[in-house]
Amino acid sequence: MPHSFKPTAEQHAVVDAVLGGSDLKVKAYAGAGKTSTLRLVASHLTGKRGSYLAFNREIAEHARRGFPPNVGARTVHSLAYASVAPALTARVNLPAEPPQELAARYGLGPIQVPTITGKTVEITPFEIGRMVADGLGRFCRSGQLGPEASHIPVDEKVHEKAADWLRESLLPCVVRLWNESTDPRGRSAIAPDVYLKVWAQTEPRIDADFILFDEAQDSDGVMLSVLGHQRHAQIIYVGDPYQQIYEWRGAVNAMAQIDAPECALTESFRFGPTVAALASRILALLGERTPIRGQDTIGSIMVEDPNISPPVDAILCRKNVTAIWQLAAGVEAGYKPAIRMSPTEIVAFADGADRLLAGKRAFRPAAFSLFETWKDAQSFAQSAVGRDLLPIVRIVDECGTAYLRALARRVTPEACADFVISTVHRAKGLEWKRVKVANDFRFKTADGRLTLDEDEMRLLYVAVTRAQHVLDISELREELLRLFGSRR
Repeated sequence: MPHSFKPTAEQHAVVDAVLGGSDLKVKAYAGAGKTSTLRLVASHLTGKRGSYLAFNREIAEHARRGFPPNVGARTVHSLAYASVAPALTARVNLPAEPPQELAARYGLGPIQVPTITGKTVEITPFEIGRMVADGLGRFCRSGQLGPEASHIPVDEKVHEKAADWLRESLLPCVVRLWNESTDPRGRSAIAPDVYLKVWAQTEPRIDADFILFDEAQDSDGVMLSVLGHQRHAQIIYVGDPYQQIYEWRGAVNAMAQIDAPECALTESFRFGPTVAALASRILALLGERTPIRGQDTIGSIMVEDPNISPPVDAILCRKNVTAIWQLAAGVEAGYKPAIRMSPTEIVAFADGADRLLAGKRAFRPAAFSLFETWKDAQSFAQSAVGRDLLPIVRIVDECGTAYLRALARRVTPEACADFVISTVHRAKGLEWKRVKVANDFRFKTADGRLTLDEDEMRLLYVAVTRAQHVLDISELREELLRLFGSRR
């Protein structure tokens, strides 16, 4: 640890709990010194073998440089890769079977289903094949022993009863695909999550005396099941339950499921008391009684007046389509914005819109799935349930698809940009000095009160806690006043 590092009382409490020898759950709020705490723990366990587990290679490599030699840093998938049969992992590099070919091989034709708007649409073999493949992926990331109907994702536009029927109908196909994927004689391509699941089902033993499990709130059920069998090792789970924002890919709220004594890191080193006060109000709506504390030495201000437009380093949006809209607005205003999205993702919206304008179905992007014509997309975007799509529909209607393609070519690299535009999901783990939060959250009215679902509330918490010094919430001011005011 650096000589200038002075642990807080909360960090000392974590170390003392770890030295007690039992498993531990550390609830670490945004910017609360999680990494420094983990390094502090490791520095007190130099006589033991440690394993730091991360979800991606970049985080693991960064951790490898910061921990003492007794701690190995690896991704969860790398542990699995090194343990299962090479013949299985080799199949990761094979060409994937196109969804429509998978559907054809399984004898799955187009299916007519009702939507929430009352219209009946056709789900194509391409979409059906993708649902089967995605269902296998969700099963592999779960803690279940076999595929279940709930693992199969169905477009949110499909009526609920029809969606349930569709999941039950496709479940045997997911089971079949799992059996094909794990067949020792199999020759088809597999995703990395398949060998992870195969490894997990062997109840593997991780060779370590203690395990530091980072970002535990985003853990999949499969990893929790693996750690549940490591009775020989002390496990320190670290995460923020209020930054659990990956439910759409099958992540579980692991922090709530972990049965272990708990310590908390509630003092954020990222921002001052003003931002901390707003974050604490959001936490209170999520049922959290302990507020997050900011640093008195950090100057943080909140901008609520829409007539004031301070310079920003980042604009955070809930949806990809809003991020593209903000990109267009920035370019038209003469700025050089970056966007945490590949140009091909932007072009995909133009390609999909062109197909719909020509009266053809668009397989990509997913936001256009189940539309048969551009008129369907326009009508859906004007409805209460479809307003998320409105920004991209307006761009196409007012500027055309060629404008979207030109926009994709005008993205500036982050290092040279005036500011960066990002979805909240892609901003997780990052911070900027000056942040503006766009108002594309799914506020709704229930019993005459404005409210947000819990998953939306967590996204809002992540968004506002990315700012260090300036937080512009002017677009959200009225909604936040109603949201907080209705719960006094």
